[in-house]
Amino acid sequence: MASFFLFYMFASILLLSACGVVFSRNPLYSVLFLIMAFFNAAGLFLLAGAEFLSMILVIVYVGAVAVLFLFVVMMLDVQKEKSKDHVFSSYMRITATLAAVFAAELLFVAFHWFHSSKASDLTAFTISTKISNTEALGELLYTHYFYVFQIAGLILLVAMVGAIILAFDPSVKKNKKRQNVSEQLARNKENSLRIVKTGFHKGTEG
Repeated sequence: MASFFLFYMFASILLLSACGVVFSRNPLYSVLFLIMAFFNAAGLFLLAGAEFLSMILVIVYVGAVAVLFLFVVMMLDVQKEKSKDHVFSSYMRITATLAAVFAAELLFVAFHWFHSSKASDLTAFTISTKISNTEALGELLYTHYFYVFQIAGLILLVAMVGAIILAFDPSVKKNKKRQNVSEQLARNKENSLRIVKTGFHKGTEG
């Protein structure tokens, strides 16, 4: 009885937090709602018996990703919009269309899954019960889904490079720093380190 109550509590708070992430006008509140959603998702994983995924969700996403988002939002100093006339921007139609397409795809997959006669055979691979959940997850990722796992990492790499290219502004030349690889490789102790002997209560001259 307690597990059912915890499931519906975590699921309800997770849905409300996800709505808060999407509909909150303040980016700082959106990140806080996202952290709350991660915690409740970790609770659902814990109830399902996937304690490794639960701890990874808290450590990686809450402890690293969400905190990084929070620092980025605080450093950007995003101000609130003064007028409400530009809420529906030119991207609103494209966003609504993509959201409708994704929702239709999810509904199609869910309908096909529930009405498929062989859906129970596709739930998981046969893994020995003598190993832990962490070992079973590692065997699935790095054995059965190895190529899919590598493709996902490649997609994340392309997304990261794309975000860097989009954020880079070539017109801004002030305080621009470039990396000189040959100069870095040519550094040694003689041209990069200087040993100075100073007396007691005496400093060094620049």
